[in-house]
Amino acid sequence: MPRWLLLAHQLPSRPSHARVKTWRRLQEVGALPARNSVYVLPNDDRLREDFQGLRFQIVALGGDATVFAADVVSPDGDDHLIHLFRRARAADYATITAEATRLLRRARPRRRPAAVATARHAIERGLGALQERLGQIQAIDFFRADGRPEAVEAVARLQHRATNGGPGAAPADRPHLDAATFVRRRWVTRPRPGVDRMASAWLIRRFIDPKATFAFVEHPTEADVPFDMRDVALGHEGAYCTFETIANRFGVDDPAVVRLGRIVHDLDLKDERFGLPETAAVGDVVDRLRQLRVDDHALLEQGIAVFEALARSFAASEPLRPAAKTRRPRRARP
Repeated sequence: MPRWLLLAHQLPSRPSHARVKTWRRLQEVGALPARNSVYVLPNDDRLREDFQGLRFQIVALGGDATVFAADVVSPDGDDHLIHLFRRARAADYATITAEATRLLRRARPRRRPAAVATARHAIERGLGALQERLGQIQAIDFFRADGRPEAVEAVARLQHRATNGGPGAAPADRPHLDAATFVRRRWVTRPRPGVDRMASAWLIRRFIDPKATFAFVEHPTEADVPFDMRDVALGHEGAYCTFETIANRFGVDDPAVVRLGRIVHDLDLKDERFGLPETAAVGDVVDRLRQLRVDDHALLEQGIAVFEALARSFAASEPLRPAAKTRRPRRARP
């Protein structure tokens, strides 16, 4: 199979916002400019879907676009492209690390109450943006660029400072939420759910509100409970995905949930922190689900069913603890 995908496109001079909109979307999917109006991505099903979506967008804006699958013929061409992808993501990680470090400096103790309040507000506002941006970069870091661990650690330190926890504090260090106050609520998130939102929805239904309903919105209402969205309480926190945040905030410590959390963490954050053997298979199932031509509600329900089956499998295969060894009594000599 060809290793690379190419998107060649042409846009009309008007409307002027068409070029900006297309450029922003190309940045979001992690495409690398190869030539004028030609962009490249690694060839896999998810990224092919991204390029096809971009092609539809460009045509809707009055332009023209074609997606190709190709191999590089020139010597060391693949290595050069991989180097360019890594360099681009390394620059993104460096920007996040620098911004998190700058915000940490603002968090240093100040004597004036007004200065303390201003600094805290800036940290809280900047933290949400950095967490979302870090997740976006990790999703398009196709070749493990340098600077990733440093960026994750810097955002985690900022999260710790914002929540006044200890070094490396997890979301579990924050006060637990009362599930009774979240019953019969509408939970809302972003469209086209992926692994973190599917697993989080299963967790909500299974341990918080069995009758929870879900919707996909851009702007939640005051009555909604938003999750895995920008600047919300139940989202990414430092080096933790939304599933981990919800489990910790509601005090869910079921062994199957812990194991699922590690799988979701590695798939969503792509940092290979836990490396459980089931991770790749679960990721493949979720990717295949997202390729189905179903609406977001049906997709979420299918994802919930997958994680319910996984949880039951983990519960059924929970290894028995080895019995304590006991000494046999010595037989008396005749």
